[in-house]
Amino acid sequence: MAQQRKQKAVQKDYSGPAGGWGSVRAVASILTQEEVRILGSEILWKQNKPDGFMCVSCSWAKPADPHPFEFCENGAKATAWEITTKKTDPAFFEAHTLTELRDWSDHALEENGRLTHPLRYDAARDKYVQVSWDDAFAEIGAELKTLDPKEVVFYTSGRASLEASYMYQLFGRMYGTNNFPDSSNMCHESTSVALPQVIGVPVGTVLLEDFEHTDCIFFFGQNTTTNSPRMLHPLQAASKRGVPIVVFNPIRERGLERFTNPQSPVEMATGSTTRIATQYHQVKPGGDIAAIAGICKALIEMDEVAQQNGRPRVLDVDFIAQHTHGFEDFAAFCRAQRWTDLEAVSGLPEAEMRQAARTYAEAKAVIANYGMGMTQHVHGVEACQMVVNLLLLRGNIGKTGAGISPVRGHSNVQGQRTVGISEKTKLVPLDRLKELYGFEPPREDGLATVDACEAILDGRVRGFVALGGNFLRAIPDHSRMEPAWGKLRLSVQVATKLNRTHLIPGEVTYLLPCRGRIEVDRQATGPQAVSMEDSTTCIHGSNGFREPVSPHLRSEPAIVAGLAKATLARNPKVDWDAWVGNYSLVRDAIERTWPDQFEGFNKRLFTPGGFPRPLGARERRWTTPNGKANFTVPKSLENRLPVPEGVYQLVTLRSDGQFNTTVYGLDDRFRGIFGGRDVVLMNTADMARLGLEKGDTIRLVTDYDDGVRRELGGLQVLPFGIPQGSIAGYYPECNVLIPVAHHAEGSKVPAAKSVPVRIEKETAALAAE
Repeated sequence: MAQQRKQKAVQKDYSGPAGGWGSVRAVASILTQEEVRILGSEILWKQNKPDGFMCVSCSWAKPADPHPFEFCENGAKATAWEITTKKTDPAFFEAHTLTELRDWSDHALEENGRLTHPLRYDAARDKYVQVSWDDAFAEIGAELKTLDPKEVVFYTSGRASLEASYMYQLFGRMYGTNNFPDSSNMCHESTSVALPQVIGVPVGTVLLEDFEHTDCIFFFGQNTTTNSPRMLHPLQAASKRGVPIVVFNPIRERGLERFTNPQSPVEMATGSTTRIATQYHQVKPGGDIAAIAGICKALIEMDEVAQQNGRPRVLDVDFIAQHTHGFEDFAAFCRAQRWTDLEAVSGLPEAEMRQAARTYAEAKAVIANYGMGMTQHVHGVEACQMVVNLLLLRGNIGKTGAGISPVRGHSNVQGQRTVGISEKTKLVPLDRLKELYGFEPPREDGLATVDACEAILDGRVRGFVALGGNFLRAIPDHSRMEPAWGKLRLSVQVATKLNRTHLIPGEVTYLLPCRGRIEVDRQATGPQAVSMEDSTTCIHGSNGFREPVSPHLRSEPAIVAGLAKATLARNPKVDWDAWVGNYSLVRDAIERTWPDQFEGFNKRLFTPGGFPRPLGARERRWTTPNGKANFTVPKSLENRLPVPEGVYQLVTLRSDGQFNTTVYGLDDRFRGIFGGRDVVLMNTADMARLGLEKGDTIRLVTDYDDGVRRELGGLQVLPFGIPQGSIAGYYPECNVLIPVAHHAEGSKVPAAKSVPVRIEKETAALAAE
């Protein structure tokens, strides 16, 4: 049952809305699956409440006045997954070698339950064996002391709290490295690079209450259904007010089409639904830059006609003159674009781009949301800046009901950057850390995720410490990275459940189980709270409610402190034990490090709705080098290369039954796919052109000229509504097809939404391999 086998998927129509009874049944199913039906129901009442716990999945904002059930289907799945009563204990590892476990599926590994004891890899037996915490810390510390700090990577997943993240980055810098790749490097680093250049901040400007005042909402490459379902509440309210919602996405996603609120007895009883998108434009993957250029071109033309005829201007010329730089160059670029070219690149007819422009022009306050469908492209940085261009044309940044809203993924991925998890030294107050703690931090930039992968492949990284995550599944180039990983001298993985990364050991490997966010964290001064930052830059406190699944677990701050004490010389200015005993002391330290961002941190920790960090762009203060918000001219439309004959653009997707690399089940009901993930979704015209029928088995081969053959076979073809020339498959399985070097220019985000591949039809014998 547990072994990884190619399971044939069944495709059938699913006409239900997002939410509704389908979500209710899914929540009940996951609670039963994880054997927490009664306990889970009780704990879900506390999810995303002001005195409760912050959801462990997405980073969408939680309201000051929450709904009775302030959780979504995916949030309930994540909660059940963490509080499961199932255990992966030393007896399990005694019964299974790592060689055997490598044949298990991702789902089966995590579904086995929570890790309960610290473990060391025994190479002679090919098994994990139990080890004491003291021995684990001492042995890891001894290994770290033998390694050059520049050869050690400290990775962080998006789930770790602000407190643990701050301690972790301080530990790493006192050790001597700035190698702090994190999960943001794989998703929204394009945002973090793009926005400071044009509006002076690396994050979005929208607050949750802006959705109550907006009169138009745009979406680019963001799927609320699987990535941020609670966002459907403000979208439903906006739709009922008559707010137009304009969507650009290659695939029609159910959560952006229609929604039934499970918390509305009337809607549930009557089956009524709310339409979300008023316009849905199926842009080609990577075609957003051209689509936005078309909208901007239309707006500029409309403004010129209005000016000639003495009518009110379409563009906010006063805002542009007072607050921006580079408008004339951008306008000239837009005027020069030919509609036939924009249609070809975007995949949209001119009429649709003009329709979107008219809707935008009629609105006084516009919010533009985007996700990884924008950032995970070779030109992802330019795409983010094009969204800014669109907003600047009508002054839609720095006013109520308007702004840019990059919808982040994991629950604290944005906050970790705020407290120093960054390989870029310019983003970290090194002089302040030196002043507070009396050490000389390293000054050179460290390794981001792609850099770390390249350094592991080259043998330049010898140690890897991971505070959560499933690094080897999240990154590209699995077939090259897994063999290289085995050459590491040291691999330390802090985790709640077993995953694929843990099964590829280095020479010295430890698996350290931590408490989850939902579990009670008792320390010397009593139960502790932690904090995180949501997508709207609001800080929230979070309390645990479930008793830990094992008495042998330690909290993430306690594990970081244990590693630091075993590795570093004693520093009288850092009392690791005191910090572990009282997390409010860590928050005091965060406030001392960033006093302007965290003023009154402890006092405001449980502010309903969170407290927002100060953000200059919200007040039209542009902390860019020229003190202005900057229009930018994209280069990619001028320098684009034709797609070679026979090459398709692969888009990697997450299913309804997963969050990031965690796969809760094999169904993806909103897309009508049940019982399997080894599929390729194709346009029917492309299928006909290639002579493929539904259910045929194919192999994808990456079209990349570096002498490496990357392939994934045994994939079942399913017809789907995706633009011609594009196909789609599931993440992380399809990551094997992505070269490490195939990434966004400027941000190095893996370009997972546009992977060039060729299609080979398999014989029955090959498909069975």
